[in-house]
Amino acid sequence: MTPSTHRTLVSSPYAVWLPPGAWADVVLAGPDAVPPEPTCLVRALVTRSGSVLTRDREDGRRDIPTRRVEEESVTDAVSSLLVDAMGDLAPASLLGWVRNIVAGPVAGYEWPTPQAHFAVWHCEAPADLQPEGGWLAAGRVESELGQRHWWPLGGHLGLR
Repeated sequence: MTPSTHRTLVSSPYAVWLPPGAWADVVLAGPDAVPPEPTCLVRALVTRSGSVLTRDREDGRRDIPTRRVEEESVTDAVSSLLVDAMGDLAPASLLGWVRNIVAGPVAGYEWPTPQAHFAVWHCEAPADLQPEGGWLAAGRVESELGQRHWWPLGGHLGLR
């Protein structure tokens, strides 16, 4: 797979969550994409009829299920995340990723440099899934999640 099969949806040259001089790109994955290296976080964008599965974060806001990639492979981290989110493995596809680009080590920035990736997988949930967390209803998805770094990927799916 060549990088040209991926598409940059948004480039943020002044991303406020990054150190000065750094930027972030939101990249839509091509059809046979594999997660880029290094992938530091994996996220599950679990949908059902336009609703999105969310969980409360430590800061009190809602977000999609997320898992830090520690010692395990990205594949194992995604599998664990899906089991945690849905109670079982479900077919999921790599939707895309956020790529932070930060020159050199920067005090207080915890991710690898010069690049760190935060990948998002998408899957459709079965109608009877009763997950931990809750469903953010269609019509409220963008207003509650639209400021997240990964949101352009959700918008690409037509979530609103």
